[in-house]
Amino acid sequence: MKPRISVITLGVDDLEASLKFYRDGLGLQTEGIIGTEFEHGAVVFFDLQGGLKFALFARADIAHDAGITKTGRSPTELTIGHNVATQAEVDAVMEKAIAAGARLVKPAQKTFWGGYAGYFQDPDDHLWEIVYNPAFLPEE
Repeated sequence: MKPRISVITLGVDDLEASLKFYRDGLGLQTEGIIGTEFEHGAVVFFDLQGGLKFALFARADIAHDAGITKTGRSPTELTIGHNVATQAEVDAVMEKAIAAGARLVKPAQKTFWGGYAGYFQDPDDHLWEIVYNPAFLPEE
């Protein structure tokens, strides 16, 4: 397998509410909800750097598509790391997320490995780490 992850999809309970959080609250660009003409097909795509797509898809529709039983939320299954260029940017992103309706999990603070990071949960309990890691500065 070549390391080509091209889409990261989050399962959500309320597609409209999650769209509002990510588009209106965090400022991610999207065409909005597409695929509503298909049963179990409504989805939201956001374009990220490097051709990566970030998607929102109803949990029930993911379960249907994959042929598995829908399960409850589990915020410890994965984290999404958003690396920024400065400590001040960590604070700004954290503030923006909280203002958009995220729940503060861990305030931004210096880390044991020499960086600066904090955690929030989106409206569906997905855990985001906003991090300044001097060893992994993002491309602008």
